[in-house]
This record gives sequence, structure tokens and C-alpha cells, in this order.
Amino acid sequence: MRDKSPMAAIAEIPGPKGLPLLGSALDLRRDSLDTLLRARREFGDVVRISAGPPGLRSVMHCVFSAEGAQQVLATQTANFRKDNRLYEEIRLSIGNGLLTSQDADYLRQRRLIQPLFTRRQVDGYAAAVTLEAGSMVGRWRTAGDTVVDVNREMDRFALRTVARILFGADIEAAADVVHDHFPVINAYVLRRGLSPVNPPRSWPLPANRRAEEATRAVYAVCDRIIAERRAAGTTAAADDLLSLLSRASSAEDGSLDAAELRDQLLVFLIAGHETTGTSMTFALHLLSLHPEVQARAQEEVDRLAAGRTPSAADLDRLPYLTRVLKEAMRLYPAAPLIGRRSVEAAEVDGHLIPAGADVLVPPWVIHRHPDLWEDPERFAPERFTPEREAARHHYAWFPFGGGPRACIGQHFAMLESVLALAVLLRAYDLEAVDRDISLMAGVTLQATGTARVRLRARAQAR
Repeated sequence: MRDKSPMAAIAEIPGPKGLPLLGSALDLRRDSLDTLLRARREFGDVVRISAGPPGLRSVMHCVFSAEGAQQVLATQTANFRKDNRLYEEIRLSIGNGLLTSQDADYLRQRRLIQPLFTRRQVDGYAAAVTLEAGSMVGRWRTAGDTVVDVNREMDRFALRTVARILFGADIEAAADVVHDHFPVINAYVLRRGLSPVNPPRSWPLPANRRAEEATRAVYAVCDRIIAERRAAGTTAAADDLLSLLSRASSAEDGSLDAAELRDQLLVFLIAGHETTGTSMTFALHLLSLHPEVQARAQEEVDRLAAGRTPSAADLDRLPYLTRVLKEAMRLYPAAPLIGRRSVEAAEVDGHLIPAGADVLVPPWVIHRHPDLWEDPERFAPERFTPEREAARHHYAWFPFGGGPRACIGQHFAMLESVLALAVLLRAYDLEAVDRDISLMAGVTLQATGTARVRLRARAQAR
């Protein structure tokens, strides 16, 4: 007679055996993204992967189907929480903002902040986007650059843009401090988040000291700007995001105190710039590799009024460029891995996930699932026509997450990226220098080498 107990159902989840002592740890360390793709091909849409030595072994339940992603992120969201080790390390480093908060804290923050991210409000940030994009084009021309590393340039652009929107005139200090210190914080969080055992943060170890100094510097610049604004008083006319956050209040939720303001600023500064910079890097890389797609996108941009800076009202007039961006985000999602931890045992896509399990929902894999995407490795913006989008499962493409924890800034990210790409494509033809880019799945997707593109000024832009 077959055992029908929950433990038997758990044991039936397939997965790679790996090495006797380390499981799949070496494969994950060498190339976690390819390891997950192979796991889906070999074992199906729900896979159990173990890594690490006995006694310190971690077990990950990976969900590779669109239906399973919807169950974890939306329909059963209360049972799959941000309680894993990585989110705890992020919380300790950049505070309890929208990215990491939960339960009543999250709901209160979301209610206070959501009105600042309506489409109408976000469209008002378009001028800051095109100002920074235009400044970048001007800097390239002044420097006489013919080859640029778009990975480095888009990170800088996205950071300066979000800093301008957050702080207005205080952009320089904030952008410079985050640029200098965030890589240290990011590497520290990732290392601790993936390690089975960590020494206390209070121990005077070199890594702890470096991370503490970096965190203190980023906190200090935010605290200084907040204190100066509060001392000067904010007026109803001030429209940078810090001023709007400072004024956000309701009878039910009160308002954000100085520490809460800082936590939100850090989320927007750090998560908001790195993800958008990544998406733009790979959009430009793919355009530089596909001249026929680039030419069609430029024709669309050129149909806008000659010489006029693109605005939020032009977003709907750039449908093909939007498809290019969406396809870049399919192939290179800025958040390639989404982690949760189960509270109680739950069925996901026909498999029983145990209570207390670490669960991984990877857009990187689902965006390449052959049941959802024909020839999934091919760059094909036409996948995102309205008709083809409507015919697909809602969770076939989810670069902004999903369910009630979906990214609050997704409209802003699309607006920023499309308008900035329009400014760049109007000014330049792009040709790939680096045809392959090395990748690493950290807290976000990262290009570990250069992504160089040769620029040629277009005749009408000279």
C-alpha cells in the first residue's frame, strides 16, 4: 500500500543528488542561473535542491511554472513570507522599508506611499529622467567618447535620476555616497544571505567593519538631508519625493518619522536605481547586437516631433521601444530570483511544500520556460504585442514580482527606461563591442564584466 502521508509527498519532489558531501553547492556557486535552468529541464516544474555539508545543508524548493509562481506570490501570499536569511540581512543593512517590511508595518507603509506612485504622479518625474539622459549624451560628446561601458553608464544614470527625484537639489552628495558605498553593502548582504553560518555582525572582523562603515556613510547622508529639510520646513510647493514622503499622512496611519523616512529613501535609492540600470544595460546591449531592431526603434523615436524632448505623454507613442524593453527584461530580469519561506505546508503546482521551507521562484527560469515561450533564448520584441501578451499566463513575465508585494515603482521604471532609451537612440547608433556579458545572480542580476558599445552620432543629432 502506498504511503499517503505528507512526508511521502514531500519525498516525491524530484531534484539533483549532487555530491555526497556538498550536494549541489559547487554547481550553484559556479553558475546558479544555469544550474536552475538544468534543474527544470531534468526534473520538471517543482524541484528540490540541497546544498552544503551535512548538518549545515540548506534545501531550496524551486518553483518553475507560471501557475506555481502565481500561487506563491499571489493566491497564497500570506503563507509565503519574506522570512528567509537573505531578506533578514537586507533588512539589517538598509532598514525596514517597503522592500523588507511585513504585516502591519508593510500595509501602513504601502498605504502612505502608494499615492506618490500613481501614474499621474509618476508622469511628473519625466522631466528629471530626460534631463539626466540629455546630460549623459552631452557628457559623452564632450569627452569625445566612441566606446562606452553601458553597464557602468546606466548604473550612474539611474542612480543620479532617482537621487534627483528623491532629493532635488541635493543630488550630488547622495548619488556619490551611494555609488561609493553600496557595492560594499551589496556584497556583504549577499555573502551572509547565502552562507549557512555567519559570525555575529558585532564581531570586529574586517568584513563586518567595512560593511558597518559603508552602511553608516549611506545612513548619514540620508539623515543629514532629512534633518536639513525638517529644519528648513517643507512647503506645499516642494515636489521632490522626499518632500512628498515627509507630508504623507492619514488619520489611520499617521506619518513617517525620520527613521522610517530614511528606510524608504534607502529602498528607493538602492533598489530603485540598480534594477533600472540593469534593465537599461541589457536593452542597449541587445539593441547593439540587433541592428534591424535598433533601426525600427529609432524610426519610431524619430516620428516624435523633431528636436522635442520626449515626455510622459509620448510613452504610448513608443510601443515598439516598450516591447524592446520588455523583451530585454524577459531575457535579463533585474530580479532573477525571488525567495520566500513557507509558514505552513501548502500545495504548489501539484506538489506539497513543507512548512518552514525556503522557496525560490526564479523569473530567470520561468521567462525561458519552453511551454510559455517559443524559442525562448531568441531576442524577439514582437512577443509583446497586446494580442500576444493577452494570450499568455499573467505570470509568464513578472520582472516586477507579483501579487500584493509587486514593486510599487514599476510604472516609474518603465517610464524612466523608455524615455531614456528614446533620448539615447535619437542621438546615437549603437554597435556591440562586447558580444557576451558575464553574469552573476546577486540580490539583483549583475554584469560582472564590461558591456561596451561603440557610439556613432546620428546625422540628425549632430
